[in-house]
Amino acid sequence: MAQTLLMPKATAVWLVDNTALSFDQIAQFCKMHPLEIKAIADGEAATGIKGLDPISTGQLSRDEIARAEKDINYKLKVLEPKVRVPESKRRGPRYTPVSKRQDRPNAILWLVRNHPELKDTQISRLVGTTKSTIEQIRERTHWNSTNLTPMDPVTLGLCSQIDLDMEVEKASKGRPLPTTAELGATLQAASATEHLDFYAQEEEKEIDANAVFAKLKSLSSDRKDEEEDDQY
Repeated sequence: MAQTLLMPKATAVWLVDNTALSFDQIAQFCKMHPLEIKAIADGEAATGIKGLDPISTGQLSRDEIARAEKDINYKLKVLEPKVRVPESKRRGPRYTPVSKRQDRPNAILWLVRNHPELKDTQISRLVGTTKSTIEQIRERTHWNSTNLTPMDPVTLGLCSQIDLDMEVEKASKGRPLPTTAELGATLQAASATEHLDFYAQEEEKEIDANAVFAKLKSLSSDRKDEEEDDQY
């Protein structure tokens, strides 16, 4: 498999400035047209691009450059990388081990009951099942529905807690806010509470005034008794 050159235009800029290679050699190595290399050499193209040293990146050796400078027909070759980076595999359906496949219906039942906001496609991604199986469990038409027990798919090892939280967060973004009935809270009518505080304050004021006057009367009577005792 042919190696891909990193940042070919920046590499071409460096080769033009630091080597005696021909335009054709640089163009062949960088997968560019010779006229593009000539434009770089004339300062008409890639004026704002900083050159990238292919020797420091390990894609070209000094001996390879010296050999190409001596032979105009020599074609530069990209060095083999010292470390192989595996290619990313295309993400497909989640694989479920054979030993855990029997637990998938229980996990689906748990998700349907505890997270009704999840779509069938999201449940399918989490536990690696089909839409038909999810529909059968929702409608209680699954062949083993009488024996199913809801079980957390994270505990069963069918998915991670992070994946579950991400799917729940995605499903909750478009949901409307819960109503007071759903929250179990009830509000009293405005007519029942409109003047409640006012009347309560008035009653407290009347009670407090009567108590103050009664106390003043008792104090004045006590003073009169004391004055009469002093006269005698």
